[in-house]
Amino acid sequence: MKNLKDKTVAILATNGFEESELKSPKEALLEAGAEVHIVSLESGDIKAWANGNWGDNYKVDKTLDEVSESDYNALVLPGGVINPDLLRREDKAVRFVKSFFKNQKPVAAICHGPWLLAEADVLEGRQVTSFHSIKTDIKNAGAEWVDKEVVVDHGLVTSRSPKDLPAFNAKLIEEIKEGKHEKQTA
Repeated sequence: MKNLKDKTVAILATNGFEESELKSPKEALLEAGAEVHIVSLESGDIKAWANGNWGDNYKVDKTLDEVSESDYNALVLPGGVINPDLLRREDKAVRFVKSFFKNQKPVAAICHGPWLLAEADVLEGRQVTSFHSIKTDIKNAGAEWVDKEVVVDHGLVTSRSPKDLPAFNAKLIEEIKEGKHEKQTA
């Protein structure tokens, strides 16, 4: 079903992203009819992390210097330990994330991806999940951390790990399609 045919989604990632957490949402979004861009710090390719080793290379479609939030209907933040840690050090990546919240557009973050949300200072008062090892960081950023496969809070979709990808992808697509910003948990 092509229910996202007029939607464009950014996946913000750099070297060290968890491969399944970029590949699976991208495939689900494409299948739903969305246009999807991998946005990164530099042009060329970025390298995935998969099963404890470096994985495949993925082509960067746009750099942060070439895009703005207004180009997109939603933002996806894959995890992996390296990826969000590198991105949260870059002011332009943090500003890009903040702009989606300022304009109330759906944002989806999985695993360690919420680290970037903590850096962007957008978690205060929200219900969020993440990989368990960053639970304290998420709480310290002002969020209520819950242990559920997917949590939706006013357009913010979060999940814990690759095992939650089916639920994560479904809620991501629903949020983009419906444009809902209501608090839900599953």
